[in-house]
Amino acid sequence: MVHNPETIKRFEESLRRQERQLEQSMLSAVEQGREVAADAALDAADQAVQSYQKEMLFSQGTSGHEQLSLVRLALKRLDEGTYGDCIHCGKTIGLKRLEALPWTPYCIDCREKIENGEIEDPVRAA
Repeated sequence: MVHNPETIKRFEESLRRQERQLEQSMLSAVEQGREVAADAALDAADQAVQSYQKEMLFSQGTSGHEQLSLVRLALKRLDEGTYGDCIHCGKTIGLKRLEALPWTPYCIDCREKIENGEIEDPVRAA
Protein backbone atom coordinates (compact mmCIF):
# COMPACT_ATOMS: atom_id res chain seq x y z
CA MET A 1 0.00 0.00 0.00
CA VAL A 2 1.11 3.54 -0.61
CA HIS A 3 1.24 4.80 3.01
CA ASN A 4 2.41 8.40 2.68
CA PRO A 5 -0.70 10.65 3.01
CA GLU A 6 0.77 13.22 0.61
CA THR A 7 1.38 10.53 -2.00
CA ILE A 8 -2.13 9.15 -1.54
CA LYS A 9 -3.61 12.63 -1.95
CA ARG A 10 -1.56 13.19 -5.11
CA PHE A 11 -2.77 9.91 -6.61
CA GLU A 12 -6.37 10.63 -5.64
CA GLU A 13 -6.23 14.06 -7.29
CA SER A 14 -4.72 12.53 -10.41
CA LEU A 15 -7.38 9.81 -10.55
CA ARG A 16 -10.23 12.30 -10.00
CA ARG A 17 -8.84 14.50 -12.80
CA GLN A 18 -8.59 11.47 -15.09
CA GLU A 19 -12.15 10.45 -14.18
CA ARG A 20 -13.51 13.90 -15.14
CA GLN A 21 -11.56 13.93 -18.41
CA LEU A 22 -12.82 10.48 -19.38
CA GLU A 23 -16.41 11.37 -18.55
CA GLN A 24 -16.17 14.52 -20.70
CA SER A 25 -14.49 12.61 -23.52
CA MET A 26 -17.17 9.92 -23.51
CA LEU A 27 -19.97 12.50 -23.54
CA SER A 28 -18.27 14.23 -26.46
CA ALA A 29 -18.02 10.93 -28.35
CA VAL A 30 -21.73 10.27 -27.79
CA GLU A 31 -22.62 13.74 -29.05
CA GLN A 32 -20.40 13.32 -32.10
CA GLY A 33 -21.98 9.94 -32.78
CA ARG A 34 -25.41 11.53 -32.80
CA GLU A 35 -24.18 14.14 -35.27
CA VAL A 36 -23.04 11.40 -37.66
CA ALA A 37 -26.61 10.61 -38.70
CA ALA A 38 -27.54 8.30 -41.54
CA ASP A 39 -28.35 10.14 -44.74
CA ALA A 40 -29.96 8.21 -47.58
CA ALA A 41 -28.64 10.77 -50.10
CA LEU A 42 -25.00 9.84 -49.43
CA ASP A 43 -23.11 7.99 -52.13
CA ALA A 44 -21.22 4.76 -51.38
CA ALA A 45 -17.90 6.52 -50.58
CA ASP A 46 -19.56 8.95 -48.18
CA GLN A 47 -21.44 6.08 -46.53
CA ALA A 48 -18.13 4.23 -46.06
CA VAL A 49 -16.54 7.30 -44.46
CA GLN A 50 -19.57 7.75 -42.21
CA SER A 51 -19.46 4.09 -41.21
CA TYR A 52 -15.75 4.41 -40.38
CA GLN A 53 -16.45 7.52 -38.26
CA LYS A 54 -19.15 5.70 -36.32
CA GLU A 55 -16.83 2.74 -35.72
CA MET A 56 -14.05 5.05 -34.49
CA LEU A 57 -16.44 6.84 -32.11
CA PHE A 58 -17.70 3.48 -30.81
CA SER A 59 -14.15 2.27 -30.30
CA GLN A 60 -13.21 5.46 -28.44
CA GLY A 61 -16.29 5.11 -26.26
CA THR A 62 -15.52 1.47 -25.45
CA SER A 63 -11.88 2.10 -24.55
CA GLY A 64 -12.91 5.20 -22.59
CA HIS A 65 -15.45 3.15 -20.65
CA GLU A 66 -12.84 0.49 -19.80
CA GLN A 67 -10.39 3.18 -18.68
CA LEU A 68 -13.07 4.91 -16.60
CA SER A 69 -13.91 1.60 -14.90
CA LEU A 70 -10.25 1.12 -13.96
CA VAL A 71 -10.03 4.67 -12.60
CA ARG A 72 -13.17 4.17 -10.51
CA LEU A 73 -11.87 0.84 -9.18
CA ALA A 74 -8.62 2.58 -8.19
CA LEU A 75 -10.59 5.28 -6.35
CA LYS A 76 -12.53 2.54 -4.56
CA ARG A 77 -9.25 0.89 -3.50
CA LEU A 78 -8.10 4.27 -2.19
CA ASP A 79 -11.26 4.48 -0.06
CA GLU A 80 -10.78 0.90 1.16
CA GLY A 81 -7.10 1.46 1.99
CA THR A 82 -5.84 -1.16 -0.49
CA TYR A 83 -4.62 1.21 -3.20
CA GLY A 84 -1.11 0.34 -4.32
CA ASP A 85 -1.48 -3.37 -3.60
CA CYS A 86 -1.76 -5.81 -6.51
CA ILE A 87 -5.26 -7.27 -6.55
CA HIS A 88 -3.89 -10.63 -7.68
CA CYS A 89 -0.87 -11.33 -5.48
CA GLY A 90 -1.17 -8.59 -2.84
CA LYS A 91 2.37 -7.29 -3.36
CA THR A 92 3.00 -3.56 -3.37
CA ILE A 93 2.85 -2.05 -6.85
CA GLY A 94 5.99 -0.07 -7.64
CA LEU A 95 5.73 3.70 -7.21
CA LYS A 96 7.04 4.35 -10.74
CA ARG A 97 4.37 2.03 -12.15
CA LEU A 98 1.66 3.84 -10.17
CA GLU A 99 2.97 7.20 -11.33
CA ALA A 100 2.75 6.04 -14.95
CA LEU A 101 -0.58 4.18 -14.56
CA PRO A 102 -2.27 5.34 -11.34
CA TRP A 103 -5.33 3.19 -12.11
CA THR A 104 -3.40 -0.07 -12.50
CA PRO A 105 -4.68 -2.88 -10.27
CA TYR A 106 -1.63 -5.12 -10.88
CA CYS A 107 2.06 -5.24 -10.11
CA ILE A 108 4.30 -5.58 -13.15
CA ASP A 109 4.86 -9.33 -12.59
CA CYS A 110 1.12 -10.14 -12.51
CA ARG A 111 0.46 -7.86 -15.52
CA GLU A 112 3.09 -9.80 -17.51
CA LYS A 113 1.51 -13.11 -16.44
CA ILE A 114 -1.88 -11.86 -17.64
CA GLU A 115 -0.43 -10.75 -20.97
CA ASN A 116 1.27 -14.13 -21.38
CA GLY A 117 -1.98 -15.96 -20.60
CA GLU A 118 -0.56 -17.54 -17.43
CA ILE A 119 -3.31 -16.07 -15.25
CA GLU A 120 -6.77 -14.68 -16.04
CA ASP A 121 -7.47 -10.96 -15.71
CA PRO A 122 -10.36 -10.83 -13.19
CA VAL A 123 -10.92 -7.12 -13.92
CA ARG A 124 -11.52 -7.78 -17.63
CA ALA A 125 -13.61 -10.88 -16.88
CA ALA A 126 -15.97 -8.87 -14.69
